[in-house]
Amino acid sequence: MFALNLSRPMAKTLRVLSALLCYPDAGQRRHLSEMLELVQTEAALPRARRAELEALIAALMRAEPLEAEADYVELFDRGRGTSLHLFEHVHGDSRERGPAMIDLGQTYEKAGLILAEGEWPDFLPAVLEFVSTQPPREARAFLGEMTHIFNAIFNALQGRGSPCAAVLGALLELAGEKARAAKPAAEEPLDESWAEPVVFDGCSVKGQARPGQPQPIHIVRNSGAATGAAS
Repeated sequence: MFALNLSRPMAKTLRVLSALLCYPDAGQRRHLSEMLELVQTEAALPRARRAELEALIAALMRAEPLEAEADYVELFDRGRGTSLHLFEHVHGDSRERGPAMIDLGQTYEKAGLILAEGEWPDFLPAVLEFVSTQPPREARAFLGEMTHIFNAIFNALQGRGSPCAAVLGALLELAGEKARAAKPAAEEPLDESWAEPVVFDGCSVKGQARPGQPQPIHIVRNSGAATGAAS
């Protein structure tokens, strides 16, 4: 039986999970074999969960690129329930979302990290890249604060029969939680402002990119920040 070890290394697994939630462009496809190896060798997850991730990676390897990209758009950019922008689940379109984004961005900066221009702090792949820089105990505690959101997305993905639910299940495992069945809230029909929100300056149906220009999330070191990251 897999016992949770709070000091077990998990940084590589977190980065793989981050990459698996990014738009499936040529860059992602080029590194799928490496992701598979990292999940296997770090062994931060129970065997059954690793097997689910390995199956997802294998499916992405087999997938026809245009079909994989279209599936990603339909899955993550066509409904609020599966949105990878975490504050969408907490604050929706309320005024609280802006300050929450600022606070999260400042958390990254205090750790000596900054987001690339045009990227949003609450985008789950970006959050996971940040968490991967933290010591295991701090990383698990950070993930633990978001388990209710992870569980909601997990259920929404399962409701659509998506193998990507394994990624959210893995995050819950790393936080020391188990996925719980929940009745998803009914989603409102998409309108034009949700599909292409003006406030995001043309944030397209390809995740974090402008239309026709999918770009993966990358958090980079702030050379001007203090060298000591939060620990």
